[in-house]
Amino acid sequence: MSVAAKAPLGGISAQIGTRTFPLILRNGEIERFEEQHDVGIFAVLDALISGNSQARHVRDIVALGLIGGGMRDAAADKMVSELEPHHNIALRAVARDLVMTAFVDPSALKKNVEDGLADPNEPIANSTQSEKSETQ
Repeated sequence: MSVAAKAPLGGISAQIGTRTFPLILRNGEIERFEEQHDVGIFAVLDALISGNSQARHVRDIVALGLIGGGMRDAAADKMVSELEPHHNIALRAVARDLVMTAFVDPSALKKNVEDGLADPNEPIANSTQSEKSETQ
């Protein structure tokens, strides 16, 4: 994995199409999404978890995550819009992990990584301390 594809603290790295990219949602990207779609991020998170999300929401969250990760707006929009519909299932998982990760305190995550309780390259949803202790 290249340095550019490493997950930023508070974000994730994910495969989009055939390449791996860093993605992160900050307040600016979240507010941009909410204004554009007139829906709250928590309602979208509920939909992502339940599997009732809209493809356009999923794709826009992923594009905004790419932008937060350092990609230019037009390049992120182009990349996501050019993906065919069969990518939507994988994109939904990326969007879910991205939104969930946005609400985890980065300093707590950093401590969990330092303590060996979390893998910095694994989505937050799959690397919580409670899940690790349940599987041990």
